[in-house]
Formats: sequence, structure tokens, C-alpha cells
Amino acid sequence: MPETTDESNEGETASLFQEPELAPHEKKIFALLKADESTHIDEILERLEPGVSSPEIFAALFELELAGKVKQLPGKNFVRSF
Repeated sequence: MPETTDESNEGETASLFQEPELAPHEKKIFALLKADESTHIDEILERLEPGVSSPEIFAALFELELAGKVKQLPGKNFVRSF
């Protein structure tokens, strides 16, 4: 009797816009950033505080950089990277 395994993940779609592996703070930051326009760290802080503390924002930006999802430009400006 042949084994039947369901290797297809029905209901799941691969998309560049889905970021299920990101932490909640990372998702908020990633949603603010654009690939074609840099955003200064001060603007990120203004938009997310007081809901997210500045240390949490800095940590999330660092994690996004390490993951290759965000790139820091000169002058503390950030953009999405592909």
C-alpha cells in the first residue's frame, strides 16, 4: 500500500508581503519602512512611541538588519532591503 503524505500546504501562500517570522515590534517597524525612500530613526521613534519603547525599537531594527530585511544608510536612515 503506497504511503500518502500531504506535502502541499493548502491554505498557505508564498508571498513577499507576508512576514510571519517577524516579532510584533519588527512588523510595526517593517510596515513603516519603504524600499525606495529612507526613513530617519527619529521619525520611526515618533511614530511608534509611546506604544513601543525606544530600546525595543533599537533592538528590533538591529534584528531586522541582521536578518537582512532592513538596511541602515548614513545619517541613521533606514530602508527595506530585498
